[in-house]
Amino acid sequence: MKILLSNDDSVFAKGIATLYTALASEHDVTVIAPDRNCSGASNALSLHQPLRIQKMENGFYAVNGTPSDCVHLGVNCFLKEDPELVVSGINHGANLGDDVIYSGTVAAATEGRYMGLPAIAVSLCNYDGGHFETAAQVVIDIIRKLIAHPLPANQILNVNVPDLPYEQLAGVKVTRQGRRHRAEGMVKAADAFGREIYWYGPAGAEQDAGPGTDFHAIANGYCSVTPLSVDMTAQDSIDEMEKWLEM
Repeated sequence: MKILLSNDDSVFAKGIATLYTALASEHDVTVIAPDRNCSGASNALSLHQPLRIQKMENGFYAVNGTPSDCVHLGVNCFLKEDPELVVSGINHGANLGDDVIYSGTVAAATEGRYMGLPAIAVSLCNYDGGHFETAAQVVIDIIRKLIAHPLPANQILNVNVPDLPYEQLAGVKVTRQGRRHRAEGMVKAADAFGREIYWYGPAGAEQDAGPGTDFHAIANGYCSVTPLSVDMTAQDSIDEMEKWLEM
């Protein structure tokens, strides 16, 4: 299978290197990823600057843009043939609940789906990344199953993996997104000239994290696999809204 592999932690990240090594043993893999860390970039596109692509010594390609740029450029222009699958990751840290709104990892997968391709986003639930090889094996397992059971045309998979040895995983759970409490505050500081600056503080604590959620699966040692719809229409609100918007 021809796979386009990207991420948001940069072309130099350990997670993408580990995943490439695992996937390349079974598939034809091309890596196109940002030349710097783009965590939190969401679905941003670089509309006001030209994109450049550079081949690295290890054969990976680095782009001076966002994760979505990397996938868009790869599929629309750079690759001679369309890939059969887009994979994004392995992210350094979880993408659970509300995180998916901001995640460049999930956005790269979403861009693949916008380009008409099946796509998977995968994250290891530890920023320090102890067991990337576990997440890589989980992706291989899922791809083998996707070959027989293709994704619906409007969905991607958001996969989160506990930072455990593969043999210690409790299993795999199909989950829904949980939800966090509102993020509290920002960190106020000063630059070298005494001017005020602000940093984003920690993400909000878990709020909706009960059974069935991605949070709950990870907390109990399971891989979380959440099907995400690319069509964000609130279908269950359409009929009611039509009634109260009638003129």
